[in-house]
Amino acid sequence: MKILIINTHLTYPEWSEGKLNLTFMEAAKAFFVERGHQVIETVVERGYTLDEEVQKHTSADVVILQTPVNWFSAPWIYKKYVDEVFNMGLGQKVLLDGDGRTRQDPSKQYGTGGKMQGRKFMISATWNAPKEIFDNPNSVLFGGKGTADLFLSITSNYKFCGYDILPDFGVFDIFKNPDIPHALEEYRQHLEKYCL
Repeated sequence: MKILIINTHLTYPEWSEGKLNLTFMEAAKAFFVERGHQVIETVVERGYTLDEEVQKHTSADVVILQTPVNWFSAPWIYKKYVDEVFNMGLGQKVLLDGDGRTRQDPSKQYGTGGKMQGRKFMISATWNAPKEIFDNPNSVLFGGKGTADLFLSITSNYKFCGYDILPDFGVFDIFKNPDIPHALEEYRQHLEKYCL
């Protein structure tokens, strides 16, 4: 199996250096390599080549987005990455071929033009927010919504291309109440359960 890990951390000097996201990226890499799988990586902040990123996506069985949550989504550099890479994949007709609808067959639904069926996509995210505010109807901010709801704009891109969306993983309360060793163990269990 081939795994693509995309790290979308954006450095803010003296505030957010990216060490935690790199730690989880390296943990996932070690997890898969120890089991005999091939891992390819992209660190968006370091730059990328569009053709190479499209090829990475078409060759990977599982794509993992490792991201901090900045203002309730991935950093802006990830949106730029997706716009560029997925537009290239659409233009080359390798990630998808249109939106799935045709004039000849009106029963085909919007969002069924993807070519990545049988492949999987997962988000691993680091959050300042505490875990208990998600899926909690008493949460003032989210009113019962979970992390999957907040990530819909990200996961929809992959589903649109035909990927199966795996449950996301989160490391919560990273500034005020972190327990990184426990989170790393939970992450390994999550990868074992959903990615193999």
